Amino acid sequence: NCWSLALRRVQKGLQYAYAHRRLKKREARAVQIQQINAGAREYGISYSRLIRGLYLADIGLNRKMLSVLARQEPYSFRAIVEEAKKG
Repeated sequence: NCWSLALRRVQKGLQYAYAHRRLKKREARAVQIQQINAGAREYGISYSRLIRGLYLADIGLNRKMLSVLARQEPYSFRAIVEEAKKG
């Protein structure tokens, strides 16, 4: 009896772990987008216009690197934003 209860709880724990590994990635991406948006709005451009401008300027930075630049390298991020504005 105890064994079957424990087995069910372990299986349910594995299901939660599987789901939460995906949720962790989803939440991390949402935080990165918020950080990029906050950094971009400091320089007068929205997130969507920034991403579109980066695409048109053929700048291949991913969102993770953009969020790091927005947090830690504001001058580098500003240069990227200016290039995206030229687009």
